[in-house]
Amino acid sequence: MRVLLTGFEPFLGHKVNPTEAIVKELAGKKIEEIEEIEVIGEVLPVAFSQSASQLLRLYEKHKPDAVVMLGLAAGRNCITPERVAINCSDGDADNEGKALQDAVIREDGPAAYFSTLPIRDIVNHLVKEGLPAQVSNTAGTYLCNNIMYQMLDHLAQQQIECQAGFIHIPASHELALTNAALPSMSHGDLVRAVKVVIARLASR
Repeated sequence: MRVLLTGFEPFLGHKVNPTEAIVKELAGKKIEEIEEIEVIGEVLPVAFSQSASQLLRLYEKHKPDAVVMLGLAAGRNCITPERVAINCSDGDADNEGKALQDAVIREDGPAAYFSTLPIRDIVNHLVKEGLPAQVSNTAGTYLCNNIMYQMLDHLAQQQIECQAGFIHIPASHELALTNAALPSMSHGDLVRAVKVVIARLASR
């Protein structure tokens, strides 16, 4: 099984983005304890003009069996698989200085797409492994929601069956050192959580 795993570069004034560190650690590795799953890891730019198009190019290049998109939700205190992506982009300026307001992602697209990851199963197994997790019903309206929507939209239009969805993670301890108000998890636990996610995909 081959899994496309993506993260983002730092954004919105954060010095680091823990998703970048996770992806770089797991990229190109085979996870033997999970039936030799190969991880294709890529870090996406925080830019409305680039992130989704780059993600779709990566999908078409590698044709993975599953797509797991990671994003930082600074302020959340647990791992949160997202249930739904909506057809709207809105919020702060991206790393290119572009801010969208009430923008439709695809004019004739559906209002929303549900994740095709087994999100409840993922949460149950994360908690079983001692890793705080819960299902989230909003991916927001920033880049995280944008790429989740466009990935699921692409798969739907092409009628491709592929497990795909977005998972938000809390700050790492490294990031929390720059902002003591942020709840955080260790890098080791965040990596372990992503491995649990991948294991659940392999079990399907």
